[in-house]
Amino acid sequence: MATATSKAIGAQPTPQPMTAEERKVIFASSLGTVFEWYDFYLYGSLAAIIAKQFFSGLDAGAAFIFALLAFAAGFIVRPFGALVFGRLGDMIGRKYTFLVTILIMGLSTFIVGVLPNYASIGWAAPIILIALRMLQGLALGGEYGGAATYVAEHAPHGKRGAYTSWIQTTATMGLFLSLMVILGTRWVLGGGAFTKEGEALFADWGWRIPFIVSIALLGISVWIRLSMNESPAFKKMKEEGKTSKAPLTESFGQWKNLKIVILALVGLTAGQAVVWYTGQFYALFFLTQALKVDGPTANILIAVSLLIGTPFFLIFGMLSDKIGRKPIIMAGCLIAALTYFPLFNALTSAANPDLAKAQKEVPVTVVVDPAQCSFQGSPIAREVNFHTSCDIAKRTLAQAAVNYEVVEAPAGTVAVVKLGGVEIPSLNATLTPDGNSFEADSKAGIAAFKKSVAEATKAAGYPAAADPEKVNKPLVVLILVILVIYVTMVYGPIAAMLVEMFPTRIRYTSMSLPYHIGNGWFGGLLPTIAFGIVAQSGNIYNGLWYPIIIASATFVIGMLFIKETKDVDIYAED
Repeated sequence: MATATSKAIGAQPTPQPMTAEERKVIFASSLGTVFEWYDFYLYGSLAAIIAKQFFSGLDAGAAFIFALLAFAAGFIVRPFGALVFGRLGDMIGRKYTFLVTILIMGLSTFIVGVLPNYASIGWAAPIILIALRMLQGLALGGEYGGAATYVAEHAPHGKRGAYTSWIQTTATMGLFLSLMVILGTRWVLGGGAFTKEGEALFADWGWRIPFIVSIALLGISVWIRLSMNESPAFKKMKEEGKTSKAPLTESFGQWKNLKIVILALVGLTAGQAVVWYTGQFYALFFLTQALKVDGPTANILIAVSLLIGTPFFLIFGMLSDKIGRKPIIMAGCLIAALTYFPLFNALTSAANPDLAKAQKEVPVTVVVDPAQCSFQGSPIAREVNFHTSCDIAKRTLAQAAVNYEVVEAPAGTVAVVKLGGVEIPSLNATLTPDGNSFEADSKAGIAAFKKSVAEATKAAGYPAAADPEKVNKPLVVLILVILVIYVTMVYGPIAAMLVEMFPTRIRYTSMSLPYHIGNGWFGGLLPTIAFGIVAQSGNIYNGLWYPIIIASATFVIGMLFIKETKDVDIYAED
């Protein structure tokens, strides 16, 4: 490997207590990054409400998928932010680069809070929203690499895992902070309780408050960042005139570095990313969308699990200084891939036992002509795009979170939903001449079909929503904590390992790109892809195949080709 893996330190120095300057570096880097993640994750935490506010021109199912796709847009551009700001960080310094990133992030978030919705300005609203999400993604693409590099270059040898693990807590703490502000806003709007009136106000305009108050966090973050000093490794390199003049060319135009970038992506960060997003974001979406747990309850359960699980970032970071980064990350990927299906099945039983019972005792089948069936996971479809009997049947069941199996029928067969001895025929809807709506009789037919399905599923025991009295909260939290611990295993040591894989002169650029492709593309697209798979397959668990396959691939590639890095000298020359 470039520099890092080839130049290990022989005799390790005796670890010394953390100095006041080192504590300041960790605190300042971590706190600023917490605020930046808070800004980024507000959108994800409020995806269901944002879907209604900004994508109301689409079918309800498509609107949620499109809202997730807009959420993912911020992740898609993260690698480009890594290139832009990574280059600046390697040329002009770590400190000033991530001062710029937090300004971009904070201002973009504030504007989301005051942006008119679809009902006010039409399609301009989602277009502007997506543009702001992309600005956030660019900023975050430059933030993480700078913070991780900055802390690692201040850390003494033998403590890089422990020091950088504080940076690894920031994403989770940012999510936790966003959930707390959201819950606090809902509680205040409800007059000191979580009421239906308060929820209605929050869905109408109260959701904007967490975005708007982020301007105060921005001010604190900028003040903190201005008080920081440049990293000693970069200062030394700059004084010696050894900074890179072309970090992008050195990082990706030379095979000796490019091959490490590729291995870091497929053998580390891709698997780390899907485990991270499954354990935190997908778990939240699964609770609210698939299991129909109410928003405040789901947020509280996730927040409690994050609070319990977050110290494990530090535990695994410190442990990686002793036994190595690789075994912990690889174990996290493998265990997650092997246990996701049983854990999410257990989550269903704990959070919505009536749904789990109905799925087991009253299976649902849809008898269809496959030629009539469209792709259900489309993020741009309107309701009128789903006009065949197959589409209407599948769409109705998916929106009710009802698992179903498909039975193929001869060509021309009108789809039939079968459950509990009841057969409900669907219908082929007729569009108006302009293709923008259903004919009146078709609207009435669809409404009647949906009512019949709702009555039949209710009679079969399928709940319209999770019963709050039946949610086994301690068991749900336990399952969520296990998922968070998987996150801490793969994420706690990753910053130190990425820093150690690349030389100082191109470290910011080189480590940022694989990290943000992994987390931005493989991880950030996970909710969209997973819910697309669920919508298409009709099984609420099938979305888990995506993280399982990616995590398994990373385990195999990482075990075969990634070398341990904990003993390398990060100050060694190229």
